[in-house]
Amino acid sequence: MVCSIIVGGQWGDEGKGKIISYLCSEDKPNIIARGGVGPNAGHTVTIGDKKFGIRMVPTGFPYREAKLCIGAGVLVDPDVLLKEIEMLKEFNVKERLTVDYRCGIIEERHKIEDREDKHLSEEIGTTGTGCGPANRDRVLRILKQAKDIDELKDYLGDVSEIVNDALDEGKDVLIEGTQGTFLSLYYGTYPYVTSKDTTASSFAADIGIGPTKVDEVIVVFKSFPTRVGAGPFPTEMSLEEAEKLGIVEYGTVTGRRRRVGYFDFDLARKACRLNGATQIALTGLDKYDKSCYGVREFEKLSDKAKEFIEKIEDITKVPVTLISTGPEMKQIIDLRKEKL
Repeated sequence: MVCSIIVGGQWGDEGKGKIISYLCSEDKPNIIARGGVGPNAGHTVTIGDKKFGIRMVPTGFPYREAKLCIGAGVLVDPDVLLKEIEMLKEFNVKERLTVDYRCGIIEERHKIEDREDKHLSEEIGTTGTGCGPANRDRVLRILKQAKDIDELKDYLGDVSEIVNDALDEGKDVLIEGTQGTFLSLYYGTYPYVTSKDTTASSFAADIGIGPTKVDEVIVVFKSFPTRVGAGPFPTEMSLEEAEKLGIVEYGTVTGRRRRVGYFDFDLARKACRLNGATQIALTGLDKYDKSCYGVREFEKLSDKAKEFIEKIEDITKVPVTLISTGPEMKQIIDLRKEKL
């Protein structure tokens, strides 16, 4: 039995979807459960020549043998969720998905308020998906729950019971966290943060498992971190500099261009401590050093790339076990057997 949590170590957009897809194909978990805030986090899943922009369904959906769960701590926008279920019908998501009956519900009024609030929309740079106002109503104990929505009745269940039963039976569980550590309401660059905590501890609570049930916490870092919206970014480079490096990216949910920066080693160390990281997954190494594109053996990496990885390990005291060297799922170096 292994229970693993995947966490973004920066400001989101670290490439968690690629890492999750790889882990699903290799480790074949019995359950893939989504924690996090809600539909304000977007992930792009590429399958062959098709791209799927996902905001609610767990991004491990292409692995058809796993049950899919959305934990009680996640906010659900029924319109977004039902559209995704329909979009992903070829993957039998409808038959595999359980939504915890205690999930909070985002209503249209929450989205309107999110977009029209000048502080949230203009100063903070909110995604406008209604998550902040909905979480406020949750704290006030006036928010509707999934059990109150007729359209969701076919998907309702107790995710905490499902996941804990699976772990008791010796099954494998993969928990997907969303956003990134420094968008945490508690530990991020407040007030330029999301509306709840986004570290591993909260993702476990979102699903309904205790900390002693967690075996691995994999923190994902991007070689050149990015950020969407306002807020501090100590190592940010100019857009012109990013273009010279060939790094031009846009947010999945908002379509806004992502700000780009250099790797921040001190921030990486902090992220590992906040999450209790046991492993690091490093993405975009091919952008750090183009000679590493598609490399699948550590020994074949350039000296520049090896020194970069060794410095990350030296400063964070956490092993880099997964190294992405390109966009395709097979373009990855897996060092877990050697380092764990």
